[in-house]
Amino acid sequence: MKENNSRFLEIGLRLRAYRLGRGITAEQVADRLEMSRAAIYRLEKGEVVKIETIQRIADLLDVSVASLLGVSVEYYDNAVAYFERMRQLEEGAEQILAHFAPFSYLLSSDEYAHAVELAIRETVVGDVGEEEVAPEVEALVRILRERRGHASRRRPGIVSIVGLQDIERLLRSGVIGRFDLPEEEAAERRAIARREILRLADLLEEEPIGIQIGIVEETLPQQTFQIFRQKERTFVAMSPFRFADHPNIRNGVAMVTEAPDAVQLFDNLIASLWRRAAKGREGAERLRHVVERVEAGVRDA
Repeated sequence: MKENNSRFLEIGLRLRAYRLGRGITAEQVADRLEMSRAAIYRLEKGEVVKIETIQRIADLLDVSVASLLGVSVEYYDNAVAYFERMRQLEEGAEQILAHFAPFSYLLSSDEYAHAVELAIRETVVGDVGEEEVAPEVEALVRILRERRGHASRRRPGIVSIVGLQDIERLLRSGVIGRFDLPEEEAAERRAIARREILRLADLLEEEPIGIQIGIVEETLPQQTFQIFRQKERTFVAMSPFRFADHPNIRNGVAMVTEAPDAVQLFDNLIASLWRRAAKGREGAERLRHVVERVEAGVRDA
């Protein structure tokens, strides 16, 4: 019975993630399905769902029944839905193993997180009308704030695999959403990136309880991935969406699965990268060396 309740809760959580991703309110879902808003909220909180209702909701949200049920793989075609699902998985995670370029967002400072929010807003302006993207952007920003707030309160164990190439790109570009920023603003965003990487170097040396950071020099996969270890279940999430320098929050398809073979393969990949990664003082020195090299290049330019 407990397992069944958990399964229905997962369906409800996915329903909410897909609904937010489509920019549809619970009231709109209720109206279109001729149900009460309270009934939709109960479904999102794990109430038993009839298969006919699941089919109608899947049709409304333009997702497959299999994705809504979490059979094999869940697919997310926009950042709002995907990061809402990530937020849900993080809430129940005891450990998070991440390759999220340039580093795990949950480790970021307030200053850096604010700059990321600015970059996210910048990257969509000019692509479509500002009114059209505002709800999408604000929904994503709210989810990101909730993720950081929850992580700071709950403090799950975090293992972050960091690629030096991603760090160097961030230092050269700064935390920006487009190239045509005024030079003074662009310089400040590069300064924010520099301060954040030096702060990350300090974290490497301090080795705080529950935080492990590994610095890898080789090229890492373009698609980021994270493993969420919960008490009784483990999920893998793979995503083309990214923040920091020139965020991508609109194009691509992200996936979430708890298939044992996928979990094992990504476990093996994280373990392999971790073995080859520089840690502690050695990792901090490599980060500081990249900062110095980029600064020297800027001075010589």
